[in-house]
Amino acid sequence: MAADKAALLIENNNVVGASGFTKAGDSKSVLPAFAKRAATEDVAITLITGASLGYTTDADLAENNALLRRMPFMADPALRKSINDYRLKYIDQHLSETVEQLICGHIAPVDVAIIEASLIDENGNIIPTTSIGNSAFFASQAKKIIIEINTKIPLSFKGIHDCSVPNSYPDREVINIQNPTDRIGKPFIEIDPEKVIAVVYTDITDQPAVIAEPDVKTTAISNHLLNFFENEVKKGKLTYSLLPLQAGIGKVANSVLMGFKNSNFKNLTMYSEVLQDSTFELIDSGNLDFASGSSITVSEDCYDRLINNFDDYKDKLILRPQNISNAPEVVRRLGIIGINTAIEFDIYGNVNSTHISGSKMMNGIGGSGDFARNAYLSIFVCQSASKENNISHVVPMVTHHDHTEHDVDILVTDQGLADLRGLAPRERAEVIIENCVHPDFKAEIRDYFQRACNQTGGQTPHILEEAFKFHNRLKQTGSMQNKKTLA
Repeated sequence: MAADKAALLIENNNVVGASGFTKAGDSKSVLPAFAKRAATEDVAITLITGASLGYTTDADLAENNALLRRMPFMADPALRKSINDYRLKYIDQHLSETVEQLICGHIAPVDVAIIEASLIDENGNIIPTTSIGNSAFFASQAKKIIIEINTKIPLSFKGIHDCSVPNSYPDREVINIQNPTDRIGKPFIEIDPEKVIAVVYTDITDQPAVIAEPDVKTTAISNHLLNFFENEVKKGKLTYSLLPLQAGIGKVANSVLMGFKNSNFKNLTMYSEVLQDSTFELIDSGNLDFASGSSITVSEDCYDRLINNFDDYKDKLILRPQNISNAPEVVRRLGIIGINTAIEFDIYGNVNSTHISGSKMMNGIGGSGDFARNAYLSIFVCQSASKENNISHVVPMVTHHDHTEHDVDILVTDQGLADLRGLAPRERAEVIIENCVHPDFKAEIRDYFQRACNQTGGQTPHILEEAFKFHNRLKQTGSMQNKKTLA
């Protein structure tokens, strides 16, 4: 049926579980049609996806008051504004935990699942498209299923997926993955055909990712990290194939991975969430042998190359449900090297990756926490300063905690790298200030730390009256810099 007719089958106050993970494999017709319906009708839903949706779907739903609650991730500016204006309730979750919460009944069960498919096979199974996310579980739990068949996706996508649905507690099975190439499920999503209430055809490609070219700062971050890995190899801690890599989304993480192209590191593997342009650049360069993820989110040029030459990549890829791609059990077993981005971090290694000035949601936490706490190496990267160096991304105290000092091993900015392994808090502060802080802020941060040690002492010295002075100054003057000191 047509998308607008299918959208009428979604009832007010329904919990809708929709496919889509960081703009890949999302609902491109039914959810936009529901947003249009909500513009003239008083209807709203709780929407659970894998991660963010593409095009203007999240924005249209938010602006038409079609959302009661949204989880577990978002990255859309209009949706962000609605969240920060508290016009809808946003639940920010570790991406491995959404299925767990649904299994346990901690959140309301899914009424309607909307799943994008490349095809439906002769047995009624769904072959997903460019992501799996939480789709397999949504389809198993939902009372009703709407399938969007996307004719733009080649039928050759059949075979790259590894779909499974976990058992409920206490009968939870071991996730038997010992290598990124291992499979534990089936290449399709099993469904009960009796649940299917609509099949909608679409021919819309995923929204392309916007990939910024590496710049001076991101190249410096990449070089610092590559030098660190070279030293780990010299010490005998790693080999030139490293351990499986995970990288968060965005400009910095993508640029860091691009740095591996012209490096000594070969026969690399990935066990990650989002497979970005850098994944396919590394496959093309011969540096990366295999990549496991939950979605493929790439630029328009990379998308065209991938689709037109898919058979060249097919045996080097697996897409999994995000409760498997992000499973702490597997992350710990494989010894993942996790590389994620920070908005800011403080002198003791605590990381804020979601909020601006403590209150305003920027993007969700995503899977960074799943990997950070369980990785062989937990690495966070960001530029040392931005906005013409008016904002320092290393601060005395973070205004929001996503990853505590206990979960962070390595911090990297364009200024340098801080190896925090085995260091007590005061030792961490010395290393972070020396290696990661932008020169315009280094003297003031060092002075703060030294006075905190002298005045308050303790395990983790802070002067509470001054801990947020950078943020307060930014609010008052538009800059974290102390103009009087600079003058």
